[in-house]
Amino acid sequence: MTALTDFDKRLLNLLQGNLPVCSRPFAHLGEMLETTEEHVLSRLDALRSEGYLRRIGTFFNSERLGYQGTLIALEVAPEQLADVAQAVNRYAGATHNYEREGRYNLWFTLLTPSRAVEERILAEVAALPGVQNLMSLKAHKRYKINVQFKLH
Repeated sequence: MTALTDFDKRLLNLLQGNLPVCSRPFAHLGEMLETTEEHVLSRLDALRSEGYLRRIGTFFNSERLGYQGTLIALEVAPEQLADVAQAVNRYAGATHNYEREGRYNLWFTLLTPSRAVEERILAEVAALPGVQNLMSLKAHKRYKINVQFKLH
């Protein structure tokens, strides 16, 4: 993996909280960074290829859009963890799927348009080979933080 250039750091700092909402956001970023849209896009492609960047996107207020969410903790037989993780990833509403140490070793969040859809998906996940236990941990109060990394 190559080291980040000063330009890359400036680009990533801007991208974290200042992606313009316009028809050509990368051209606008290019203007802000005194370069071209093509250069911005090529650097973003390289940063993604090198593993510095996973995705560029927006956050929506899922509750306001009619969705409900829950945090799911799974106890999965270690030899079937990868297969269960892949199966979970196939659900459009599954996000933040990650392995953890301890009894409950696979965690993900699930956003669904209704309680019925949530219950169906959780029943399917609970029935996957290797899933030994499932906990659905609903939030009672939401605390949001905005994490931005200042790259120097």
